[in-house]
Amino acid sequence: MRQLPPAATILQVIPDLNSGGAERTCLDVARAVVEAGGTALVVSQGGQLVPELTASGAEHILLPVKSKNPLTIWKNVSRLADLVKERNISLLHARSRAPAWSALWAARKTGIPFVTTYHGTYNQSNALKARYNSVMARGDAVIANSHFIARLVSARHPFAEGRISVIQRGSDLNGLEPDNVSALRQQALKDQWGIPAGHPIILNMARLTSWKGQRVVIEAMARLPDTGGDEPIAILAGDPQGRESYVAELKKLIADNALHDRVRLVGHCADVPAALALADLAVVASTEPEAFGRAAVEAQAASVPVIVSDLGAVPETVLAPPEVAEEERTGWRVPPGDPAALAEAIAMALRLQPENRTHLTDRALAHVRQNFSVETMCAKTLDVYAGLLEPTSG
Repeated sequence: MRQLPPAATILQVIPDLNSGGAERTCLDVARAVVEAGGTALVVSQGGQLVPELTASGAEHILLPVKSKNPLTIWKNVSRLADLVKERNISLLHARSRAPAWSALWAARKTGIPFVTTYHGTYNQSNALKARYNSVMARGDAVIANSHFIARLVSARHPFAEGRISVIQRGSDLNGLEPDNVSALRQQALKDQWGIPAGHPIILNMARLTSWKGQRVVIEAMARLPDTGGDEPIAILAGDPQGRESYVAELKKLIADNALHDRVRLVGHCADVPAALALADLAVVASTEPEAFGRAAVEAQAASVPVIVSDLGAVPETVLAPPEVAEEERTGWRVPPGDPAALAEAIAMALRLQPENRTHLTDRALAHVRQNFSVETMCAKTLDVYAGLLEPTSG
């Protein structure tokens, strides 16, 4: 594994630092840069994760990089180029399209390496969108966060061939282990959510946006057959990020199905390990392809059985037939947008005998430990940085 040069200063650029996989990965890599002896800077428009970033030893710089206004994007080129010169920045790493255009031009203007991470599938319905998306394939190194995304980048942007590295997202697996989550943390969250004792908890951890499938979860709860015990309660934990009309739509759907006692909208959850420690089952109900699917990995790391929509990068994160034998299964995959299939899978998972549940979760834990640790992700990312920062001979 290559090492970062001792004086390396890495600048990551991301629209904001609120909840999300790209944001969490940004924080993890910043921490790894600091631990490797480098200087880690992050430019964004701010957000709830900034205190955690700065606590790791990284520095946050406030710039209007979330804007898609062409004039702002152009002004950000000079802002970033000036920052590169002032702070002696070694490498620029962009994690979203609008700021990536500014970062690309700033990197070319100052002659430093430019890295991108292709974090999503990105809508590409016309030539203009294709051009806009292409910036994420214009890095000197292009990181795809799954093999699914790597195939997508190669198909969309053939010019990037040879510069694509697959670095799957990693999670803090030790922090997710149930034994490392105190009973006090669990009880605090249970009290906050108003969960009565004895009811199985079905956890859907995703920001509140339509393609994450919260409607499907609610409709599945309305169809759920008798599971032979206390009625399960579904927790929809996620930040609406200003989508109040969608929240109102979900509340109406809950009311229309008389599910106010069985489905809870609890907002952003800051203590993910505690939420998973409380959960009897995790559900990822996305109706569009997940570029990676961190929520499914974290559920498996916390020894929680998981049901996921069968699309996108899911076959990499949750093993199930027909790709593997039944005895190798680590979770269930159901057709996206199918509340009947989801309800059936939920009922099946909740009826699992304790021994079978343990076998399943043990396999799942082994799978994620082997493939999806934050240490592995960060080491591979720093290796990409180091490769671009190595002095050229001659």
